[in-house]
Amino acid sequence: MVLAMKSSPQKPTSSELEILRVLWSRGPSTVREVHEALSEKKSLGYTTVLKLLQIMTAKGTVRRNETQRAHVYQACLPAEQTKRQIAGDVLQRVFEGSASQLMMHALAGRKASADEITELRRLLDEIEKGEYERSRR
Repeated sequence: MVLAMKSSPQKPTSSELEILRVLWSRGPSTVREVHEALSEKKSLGYTTVLKLLQIMTAKGTVRRNETQRAHVYQACLPAEQTKRQIAGDVLQRVFEGSASQLMMHALAGRKASADEITELRRLLDEIEKGEYERSRR
């Protein structure tokens, strides 16, 4: 007997992340709408966008609503959950689970704004007080 395990969606590629950003900002969208939004920044063919959305559907990153003539795609997970999964993956694979190493390298790579530093301090204070997880539920 073979047991089917429900796995979490595979990690998106950089091109797939661009499509997800469009879907997160616009909400459910047709291939044409995604293509138009992406074309504002770079040249991508319509069929390329269609193929990427088909791949993303197979991977479980997006779902397709086929009830209308033009299929409508939407992200399966909210932006924050996807970002957390990617960050957690990088944390484990690259930094061996060390959040401080991840943050030090991230901040050494570019200058953080005063607002970002203030937000980081606020988050660290919440974590230290044990309030962070409660505020995220």
